Amino acid sequence: MHALTLLIISLLVFALAYRFYAKFIITKILIFNDKRPTPAHTLKDGRDYHPTNKYVLFGHHFAAISGAGPLVGPVLAAQFGFLPGFLWILIGAVLGGAVHDIVILFASVRTKGLSLTRLARKNISKTAGLVTGIAVLFIIITALAGLALVVVNALSESSWATFTIAMTIPAALIVALYMYKLRPGKIVEASLIGVIIVIAGVVFGEPLSKTGFGQYFLFSKPALSIILPIYGFIASILPVWLLLCPRDYLSSYMKIGTIALLAIGIFVVNPHLNMPPVTKFIHGGGPIIPGKVWPFVCITIACGAISGFHSLVSSGTTPKMINKESDMRMIGFGAMLVEAFVSIMALIAATVLIPGDYFAINVPVDIFHKLGFSTVHLAEIEKMTGEALAGRTGGAVSLAAGMSVILSSIPGMKSLMGYWYHFAIMFEALFILTTVDTGTRVARYIFEELTKLANPRGGIGKSLWGIAASGGIISFLWGYLVYNGDISTIWPMFGVANQLLATLALLVGTLYILKHTKRWAYGLITFIPSIFMFVTTVFAGILNITGNYLPKHNFQGNLNASLSAIMITLVVIIFFESLRKIYLLRRQFLPHHLSK
Repeated sequence: MHALTLLIISLLVFALAYRFYAKFIITKILIFNDKRPTPAHTLKDGRDYHPTNKYVLFGHHFAAISGAGPLVGPVLAAQFGFLPGFLWILIGAVLGGAVHDIVILFASVRTKGLSLTRLARKNISKTAGLVTGIAVLFIIITALAGLALVVVNALSESSWATFTIAMTIPAALIVALYMYKLRPGKIVEASLIGVIIVIAGVVFGEPLSKTGFGQYFLFSKPALSIILPIYGFIASILPVWLLLCPRDYLSSYMKIGTIALLAIGIFVVNPHLNMPPVTKFIHGGGPIIPGKVWPFVCITIACGAISGFHSLVSSGTTPKMINKESDMRMIGFGAMLVEAFVSIMALIAATVLIPGDYFAINVPVDIFHKLGFSTVHLAEIEKMTGEALAGRTGGAVSLAAGMSVILSSIPGMKSLMGYWYHFAIMFEALFILTTVDTGTRVARYIFEELTKLANPRGGIGKSLWGIAASGGIISFLWGYLVYNGDISTIWPMFGVANQLLATLALLVGTLYILKHTKRWAYGLITFIPSIFMFVTTVFAGILNITGNYLPKHNFQGNLNASLSAIMITLVVIIFFESLRKIYLLRRQFLPHHLSK
C-alpha cells in the first residue's frame, strides 16, 4: 500500500468528524453560549486566569497536549504493522480523544476553571475527588517522566537541537512583553518577531554547533536529566502569559509547519509502505513491545488517539484562558484531530522504512541479530545522515530517519538528508518539551489542591514561596524517574498511567453530562469509551507488572511495579464509585427520559 492512501483516508475522516460530530456535541449536548462570561474574565488575575486570543490559545493547547505520544507511540506500535495503529488512531481520536478533550474543557470552563480532581469531587463524591487527586498526581509524574525521557534521548550530544530549543525561551519572553506590555493586542507583529527568532535558531544552530560555541549546548543524558526538571520548575511558577503560553504558541508554528511539509512530501513522493499491514508480532513476543496487539497498541499510541494527559490541560491552563465559549470547538475538538493527523504522519514515516532497518534502529543490537531480519538501506541512511543509527531505541531516531527519507526524496532534496534528519530530531524535542512545562504547571495546581484539602484555610499555593515549593517538589519527583529510568521501563508505565487517567476523565465527563442534560443517551458518548479504556488499560497494566517489571528482580523494576499497582487500585476504586453514581442518576432521570 502507498502512504498517500492512508493520508487521504485520515483527512476525510477527521474533516467529517469536525464538521458533523463536533457540531452535534456542541449544539445538542454541551450547548455553547458566548454571552456567558468565561473564568478568564470573571477571575482574571494576570497569572493563571487571562483572556487569550483563540489562535494563540490553540497554539498553546495543541503544543501542550501533543507531547511524545503522537510521535513516538505510532513509531513503536509500527512493530505490529501499519494497520492496527492506523485503525486505532482514527477510531480512538474521533470517538474517544476529541470527545474526551472537549467535554472536560467545557465542564472546567463552566465551573470556574476547576481541575479534574475538583470536577471529580463535585460530580462523583468527596472520596472520589480525594482519590482522583492522588491518582492524578501519581499518573502525571509518571507521564512527565516518560515525556522528558524522550527529550533527553533526542537532545543528548546534539548541540544544534539544544541551541534551537534554548532559543525558543528568549523568543517567548520577547513576544510576551511585546504583546502584553509594549504594544498590547498587536498579535501579528509579536508573532512575526517570535517566528523570526525561532527560525534564526534553526538556521544558525547547525553552523554554530560546528564551532567552539557549540560546546556550551552539548550535554550528556545525565546532565539533561537535571537541566530539564530545573526548566520545568521555572516554567511552572512564572506567570502563564510570560513564558509558557507564548513559547507553546511559537512552538506550534514549527510543529504544524513541519507536519504540513511532511504531508506535502508524502503527496509528492507517495512512498510505498514497506511494513506489512500486520506482522507476526501481533500475537505477542515482539522485541519492542512484548505484549499482543491488544491491549498494547491502545496504550502505546496514546496522545494521537486518546490521552488522559489532555484532561489535565483541558482542566488546567486552557480553561483559565478561554476568551469565549465558541472558541472551545476549535481548541478542544480541533486540536485533538490535528494531533491525530500528526500520529498518522509519524506512523507513515516509520513504516516507509524497510522492516529490517526499522528493527535494527529500534531494538538493541544483540536482540536484533536474533530476530532473523537483515538491514537493506540502513548503511546508506547512516552515511547520508552522518549518524550511527543502529540500536538507537526509543522511537525518536527511527522517526527522524523515516522523515528524512521522505523529505529527501522530494526532487532536489537528496543531498539534504543529513539536514532533514537533524532538523527532525530538533523538531521532536521541541514538540515534546512544550508538554513537559505545561504538565509540571498542572501537576503544581493539583498538588496545591491536595494540600488545600488537608488544610482548607491555608494550602501551599497561597504564597509565592508555597508555589515555588510545590513546583520544586513536582519537578524533583519526575526528574528522579528520568535520571534513573530508561525507555523500556518508563514508556510502558507512562502508557498505562496515561490511559488510566483517560478512563477517569471520561467517567467524570459522563457524570457531568448526565447531571446537566438529564439525558442518559447523551452520556453514552463518554461512557462507552470509558468502559473500553478501563478494561483495556487495567488488563495491560497487569500484564506489564507481571511480564515486564517483576521479572527484572531489581529495585527499579519493583518500584515501577508498585507504582503501577497503586495507580490501578486507585482507578478501580474511582471506577466503581462512578458506576454507583451513574446508576443512581440513571434511575433518577429514567422516568423523565421516558416521558420525552
